[in-house]
Amino acid sequence: MSQIRIIEVQQSVFADNDKTADALRAQCREKGIFLLNLMSSPGSGKTTTLKRTIAALKDEYRIGVMEADIDSDVDALAIAGTGVRAIQLHTMGMCHMDAAMTRKGFDELVDGSIDLAILENIGNLVCPAEFDTGAAKNAMILSVPEGHDKPLKYPLMFQVCDVVLINKIDVMHVFDFDLEECKKNILMRNPNAVIIPICAKTGEGMDAWYDWLRTAIRDWRA
Repeated sequence: MSQIRIIEVQQSVFADNDKTADALRAQCREKGIFLLNLMSSPGSGKTTTLKRTIAALKDEYRIGVMEADIDSDVDALAIAGTGVRAIQLHTMGMCHMDAAMTRKGFDELVDGSIDLAILENIGNLVCPAEFDTGAAKNAMILSVPEGHDKPLKYPLMFQVCDVVLINKIDVMHVFDFDLEECKKNILMRNPNAVIIPICAKTGEGMDAWYDWLRTAIRDWRA
């Protein structure tokens, strides 16, 4: 029987992606640009959180946003309405952004007038967590209606995130959401995660998120 060569495609894909991600991080550092990767499930409130964040910080930072979606420009139009530069990235059916895709968007977005670049990743708790985008920090939003057990069901997403925003805390009583249990579940997956309960709609807790982001940007530039 002839020998058959087995190629580990997934390992090769991730290795190549990591090299591209490291190169993009180096480019960002050279240009003094902080790149944030924002992830969550669909309907968690990413765009609402982002719009409020832009309103609060646009006088401090020159902000640009990359909106990733399978096939839509709804979110990019919403972000463009805030007055910051926004571009739409279509993945043509792919359920994640990798470093090469991010770099293409980054090169289009950045023209010397951006301090803070934000990638609003595709709404998905599985695929986006598997690929390093080259971001300086990973953030995710977990919304109350999703339940406090999500960190148990999607461990990798919580393991790769530096900060977790628990959104829609104004309706915790409606969904029987246990905030302390949720925090425990997150920290079990990632003891170093910063957890910030917020309500993007009302603004509750958002100041803590802004402060975290300011500190992250300052430390990145140090």
